[in-house]
Amino acid sequence: MNVSDLTGVALDYWVARSLHDFVREIYFTDSGETVAIRGNDRGRPWDGRFTPSASWEAAAVVLERAIRLDVREQGDQGAVCVAEFVGGHRASEGRGDSLRIALLRAFIASHFGDTVEDLLRERQALTGTQAETIGEQTVGGVVEDLPHPDAQIGDIQSAPR
Repeated sequence: MNVSDLTGVALDYWVARSLHDFVREIYFTDSGETVAIRGNDRGRPWDGRFTPSASWEAAAVVLERAIRLDVREQGDQGAVCVAEFVGGHRASEGRGDSLRIALLRAFIASHFGDTVEDLLRERQALTGTQAETIGEQTVGGVVEDLPHPDAQIGDIQSAPR
């Protein structure tokens, strides 16, 4: 998928994937229509919806990572953003209907290039730029067998009389 075509949930997802120094986990809410993240950005914890395509509050984490930023509004044609980012591999250009969308597309392109894979709507843990799907956690946490003095771990014995 071309970065220049990313919008909505797909754009939010790839911005989260590009923030691997901040985001530890990506998951989806609202029946898979909204990206949510868990992470810690410079001492500020974040656990919940992440919609930089719709909110400057969320997009500010991208803006704060800009080293060099050149933006131009082009009237009816939208906006162009050429930028370098902390952690990015190169200066990149992004175009969009708004300045925010152009900035986000430039950010993704600086980390992943001009194309990205399709959106993966599963809970994921991030390790660097790699994402690994993870299962849902059990309600009570991890359940372990406890050792008993007269039995092996996991042995089923009859009930005491």
